[in-house]
Amino acid sequence: MDVAQFLPEGVPLWAAAVSVIAAFLAAALTAAFGIGGGLALLAVMSVVFPAPAVVPVHGVAQLGSNAGRFLLQMKDTVWPIVFWFAGGSLLGALAGGRLAVELPVWALRAGVALFILYTIWGPRPKGFSPGPVTFFSTGGVGSFLTMFFGATGPIAATMLSATKLNRLNMVATHASCMVAQHGLKILVFGALGFAYGPWVWLILAILAFGFLGTWLGTQSLRRMPEKVFRRGFRYVLTIIALYLLIAAGLEAIPLATGAGSG
Repeated sequence: MDVAQFLPEGVPLWAAAVSVIAAFLAAALTAAFGIGGGLALLAVMSVVFPAPAVVPVHGVAQLGSNAGRFLLQMKDTVWPIVFWFAGGSLLGALAGGRLAVELPVWALRAGVALFILYTIWGPRPKGFSPGPVTFFSTGGVGSFLTMFFGATGPIAATMLSATKLNRLNMVATHASCMVAQHGLKILVFGALGFAYGPWVWLILAILAFGFLGTWLGTQSLRRMPEKVFRRGFRYVLTIIALYLLIAAGLEAIPLATGAGSG
């Protein structure tokens, strides 16, 4: 049987295999620490998939990964946060689907990176207390940005890091927020005309291996001491922020050089 006939045009078998393995590892990382896997998977897909398919297919993979976390960790979800976040996400997805971003992608990446670093390591503003307005606005901003460069889970994770949730509540609530955000993104991309049909078999393989990774990561999370989780959570977020800053710099430098030479 020729496996290639089940793959979308422009995706060789080796690329499909790499994406499936990456989905497993990314889901395990995200289930254990609540963050990190989405950006890692996006980086892999950006290399092996055609550019127009990267964000839509990544959205489906992330929906599956987070839905797996949601099912395995549902009892630890803090629902009021999810409802406010989902409301903001709806507005952000609709706006992101209709509007062209005037800022270049490198500037968006740099802005998200600086936001993460300040929130994790900077001084907490006086009188700051996460609440409905924070959850709603974070959902809106994250959902808007995810329409353009995919992995904005760290924005929601940074918001949750400012709460007093324990590791189980934090990871489960983050999963529920991401289910809402990626689900809305998929619907908007479908409405805009992206054809998911040719990708269905590869997406199913990614979802299946992603669920296995989620199960493995969840077992690690439940055995992990709270202190280890907190430290790991901050370090993973910091690595993501530094990656975004480096990526932004690599994108901006050629543009600046080209503009200067012209």
